[in-house]
Amino acid sequence: MRSWWGWGNLRDAVAGAERAALVERVAALLPGAELLDHEPPAIGDLDLRPPRIAAPPSLAALCSDDPSDRLGHARGKAFRDVVRNLLGDVGEVPDLVLRPRTERDVVDVLDWCTGAGIAVIPYGGGSSVVGGVEPRFAGPAISLDLGRLADVLDIDATARAARIQAGVYGPALEDRLRPHGLTLRHFPQSFEFSTLGGWLATRAGGHYATVLTHIDDLVESLRVVTPVGVSESLRLPGSGAGPSHDRLFLGSEGTLGVITEAWMRLQERPRWRAGASVLFDDYDDAVAATRALAQSGLNPANCRLLDPMEALLNAGTDAPGGVLVLGFESADHPVDASLERALELCRDHGGDPQPRSKRDASDTWRTAFLRMPYQRDALAAHGMIVETFETACTWSAFPALRAAVLSTAQQAMRAVGAEGVVTCRFTHVYPDGPAPYFGVYASGRWGSTVTQWDEIKTAVSDVLSAHNATITHHHAVGRDHRPWYDRQRPAPFAAALHAVKSTLDPSAILNPGVLLAPDAAPPTGTNGGL
Repeated sequence: MRSWWGWGNLRDAVAGAERAALVERVAALLPGAELLDHEPPAIGDLDLRPPRIAAPPSLAALCSDDPSDRLGHARGKAFRDVVRNLLGDVGEVPDLVLRPRTERDVVDVLDWCTGAGIAVIPYGGGSSVVGGVEPRFAGPAISLDLGRLADVLDIDATARAARIQAGVYGPALEDRLRPHGLTLRHFPQSFEFSTLGGWLATRAGGHYATVLTHIDDLVESLRVVTPVGVSESLRLPGSGAGPSHDRLFLGSEGTLGVITEAWMRLQERPRWRAGASVLFDDYDDAVAATRALAQSGLNPANCRLLDPMEALLNAGTDAPGGVLVLGFESADHPVDASLERALELCRDHGGDPQPRSKRDASDTWRTAFLRMPYQRDALAAHGMIVETFETACTWSAFPALRAAVLSTAQQAMRAVGAEGVVTCRFTHVYPDGPAPYFGVYASGRWGSTVTQWDEIKTAVSDVLSAHNATITHHHAVGRDHRPWYDRQRPAPFAAALHAVKSTLDPSAILNPGVLLAPDAAPPTGTNGGL
């Protein structure tokens, strides 16, 4: 059973000895933390507004007004979502949850909502951490859950591609492809609880640290239902015919249309793997080694640099310069030679590869990575502030950016009365720069942790903007990041996006407040946004 208030399945929540050990580690790290436990409220005790709308008889079979269903679709899975749920602060929730069974159902729902002026929030797995599925506005709204559109409709083994419906979850998709010896090979941390359509709409980042980093790289064509019609691109390996249809809808976050299916590029399942962890005495040397790898053409599948604090907290390794978690894989050939060349590059920069004959930092970190969202929920219930933010920048910009982020985060924590630490790891690396992913672990005041986090988040987001780093590398924009996205995008593009929105969604029913401010006028000037 899925948790309505937090991450994942109830049966997998942190409990018992695991929870006690987690709290004990935090108490040792932050002796001043209160760490009192708080249980989520019962759904029946919440002040939930009755639905303000009723679907027409033709759509009634698709509808649910069950309180647990509405609450489960009301928010994503960010720290502030979890804490507000724990506090019983449910706010706005969708009036109805609709689950279309066919693409025709999607068309009919959009027709109804356009005519009735009802907001539509497309919903995949609900794993958004940026307010992407929350009805943070007045007026009636529905959550359009694509979970019944979850089939693999066709597999073209010759082209190594598949036609896949948008509502399929990651594990189910891989189960369908496995008998054919194929895989999409896209594994975000939310893999178990997110869908293909959600990955496409948010330009999700996946398993590969290099080359095939975003879902964009795996798209052959898209089919999208908009309020003014269905748009489908040709299946092509590449095209120079004008601006890309697919690039328009990738990352549109449900504001321009509802992605119903896609032809996706597949791969043969990897047969050969090799990996290692590399310890460093100096963090600058570790960054230089990672840059050398990113620019070497070796293209490791895994190339995650953990700074010393991240290595200590989540890999159990005390390394003054951090740990590089490195891995290679292939369906075509052994990869031991690639790993050995990568380790040689690391040694050239002072790295110390660890033997694979025993459980090492990479194994420990991988286990912690899968448990991180559950542990976040447990610590949130104990009054801790535990949240992340991510970005991307050039290699030359990274040292100053990291220093500014760490300094600003510490200042912001002190300003809100929260003692804590900040960690950094690279999730993806490119020849021209890394994608740093920061974690904040701080002692909060129960009842105030959302406000405390919001102030910290604003401060560090301003730093990202000031250093010309992106406000998001793979978490998407949603409602939480839109103020900084407004600054990041050029004004002419903002005007073009506004025009596209007005054309494809003339009644502005699709996910109001995401990417574009609700009811915003077209921007003017040369900089800024809406």
